[in-house]
Amino acid sequence: MRNGCVTALLLCAGAACADSFMFVTAERVAPIVVAAGEPEYVRLAAEDLAADVRKITGHKPEVTVGGTPPPGACVVIGTHAGGPWESYRAESQGGRLTIEGGDARGTMFGVYAFIEEFLKVDPLGFWSGREPEKRAELQWPAVSLASGPPTFKYRGWFINDEDLLTFWKPGGTRELPYKFYSKVMRRETLRAVAEALVRCRCNLVIPASFIDILNPEEEALAQECSRRGLFLSMHHQEPLGVSAWSYFNYWKARGRDLKYSYVSQPDEVREVWRAYAKKWATYPNVIWQLGLRGKGDRPMWEADAATPQSDADRGRIISEAMAAQVKILDEVCPRQPRVMSTTLWAEGAVLNQQGLLTVPEGTIVVFADNSPGWKWQRDFYETPRHPKNAYGVYYHEALIGCGPHLAQAVPPHKTYALLQEAVRSGAGEYAVFNVSNVREFVLGIDASAKMTWRMEGFDAEAWLAAWVNERFSARRPEIANAYRIYFNAYQIHDLQNVPFLLDGQIVSKGLQSLKQLADSLKAKKIGAGTAPEKVGSGSAKEGQPRADDAFWASLSDTDPQALERRAMIKRAVAQRVGFELAGLHAHASEVKLPAGEAVFLRDNLIYPAELMARLSAWLEQTLTAQEALDAGDLPGCVRALEAAEAALAEVQTLADGYCHGQWSGWYNGCVILDVKARLLRTRDVLKQAKGMIGQGLPAA
Repeated sequence: MRNGCVTALLLCAGAACADSFMFVTAERVAPIVVAAGEPEYVRLAAEDLAADVRKITGHKPEVTVGGTPPPGACVVIGTHAGGPWESYRAESQGGRLTIEGGDARGTMFGVYAFIEEFLKVDPLGFWSGREPEKRAELQWPAVSLASGPPTFKYRGWFINDEDLLTFWKPGGTRELPYKFYSKVMRRETLRAVAEALVRCRCNLVIPASFIDILNPEEEALAQECSRRGLFLSMHHQEPLGVSAWSYFNYWKARGRDLKYSYVSQPDEVREVWRAYAKKWATYPNVIWQLGLRGKGDRPMWEADAATPQSDADRGRIISEAMAAQVKILDEVCPRQPRVMSTTLWAEGAVLNQQGLLTVPEGTIVVFADNSPGWKWQRDFYETPRHPKNAYGVYYHEALIGCGPHLAQAVPPHKTYALLQEAVRSGAGEYAVFNVSNVREFVLGIDASAKMTWRMEGFDAEAWLAAWVNERFSARRPEIANAYRIYFNAYQIHDLQNVPFLLDGQIVSKGLQSLKQLADSLKAKKIGAGTAPEKVGSGSAKEGQPRADDAFWASLSDTDPQALERRAMIKRAVAQRVGFELAGLHAHASEVKLPAGEAVFLRDNLIYPAELMARLSAWLEQTLTAQEALDAGDLPGCVRALEAAEAALAEVQTLADGYCHGQWSGWYNGCVILDVKARLLRTRDVLKQAKGMIGQGLPAA
């Protein structure tokens, strides 16, 4: 039995029983009939069903819309209006398979549930590379599949910091000051994202970061998601679909260069909100984002020095802006069904926790995790639930900068524990997951999709065992154990109880160490003593503790409190050993698997384990080089830097292997965690240290 569905296969002896269903036999392929009047997304689901049948058997069923179903075996797809939200059933009777939903999305999800349960097609197959098993025939003694409404009414993905998705197969260009956002994701790429979303039975998407719907190439992304029946929403820095960059582009086209500030230019800001709201309102199923932020995912006060300095005044301005946005929606779409949300990420969480925000009635208040995905912020626990608002959550499977970005890190049991808290505390209306570039996080994505569909009865350990059993034909307990070792390898900060050596955190700390080494070598500070220097800033912004600022204070878990260097080295070693152990266990299983299964194991477990082991070794060795230099051991410093350089060179080799086949060029857009650049920086400092030995400086 799969979570979220009730499945029964009734075995009959001898001749086929009355409820058997023969989809594909040597003699016949049952056609698919979609009821007249079904929306495009139901028809697309029927086409996906036909395409999957062809992929499995080599025979594609005919798909027709409207008309009377033919005699004999056939699939009939249609909506039985008035049922529970997104509920469905699939049942065989009299040789016919009927798939119907309580509403149209329920019908669509019934098709995809049948595909996953009975055809055994991975909903994330495009991103995992997992192909369904080939079969000559498709027939079952009986099909019985049913689901009530999902636990979370709105559930889906935020495609955020999509550097790899965008540059893997880039589309058009756009006006943004960030190198890794200068291209628009190709329409076909987002098409694969949207298909995976609905196959996972999710209904919500934020299609991209900084999407400017007035740019036709970016609007195409919204179109791809809308035709799949998804609710469209916006990044938490894009109220009514407007980011700072959209604002600048709007006024640039009109010959004006204006400050992006609701304090200094309120009329101009409202004009842009209104223009974008009119465009977004042409789409059905929009979840309008309310709020007020500044440039580049930063608070509004960083965009305008004229913004008041007190949290109370800042909260008041944001509240006034949200009220103005509701008035604009009243003007722009007065008769449309309206869903609104405000995401309390970063400074929003802090101001809300202080009781300084007034959220408009009828808005879904979305609480954020601490960004590494380990715990909810204080406002989640301290905010009274208002009966005229609904509540939901924003959760990070991924986060560029501190990470995780190139390697999955959040274990499913941690996600489940936090979602349990959300449901228990009345925040189960909405759940959106930051999934970045999708491919790296298929395990967590699949788990969270199953959880949000049906929390009741979900068991994270049982889910992991089932997930492994479905994807691997041998060594299943060993592979499941290797995944557990992998997730347990991440080091957890003793005080803050969050991971502090994620991929981005390692890169930040390693670059900090290299800079300090380069500065010491340049100043010829060799043998300066081994003072208990701390590693890491303990703040969200390197070297700038900002505990008094609502934005930076909220992000303290992305850069936990600094550790003394020797303690950091020990934790880097422990993490390296943990990932090496996970890799060894996985490698032992890899050789027993068929080729396709082995490729997926390498991509989803062995590669991230070896990547994280070598990144941990790189940090370990750069810190060791500092220790040696402080002790006056210049040759020891060089040896440690050589080891650091070797570890990072191995990362580059691993990365090249990860970009295989259709994934060639996958790291074209890897700017923030650019391994090549970090390797060159390591080599520069190594060269600098070797040059010091050549100058005859003292050695230990």
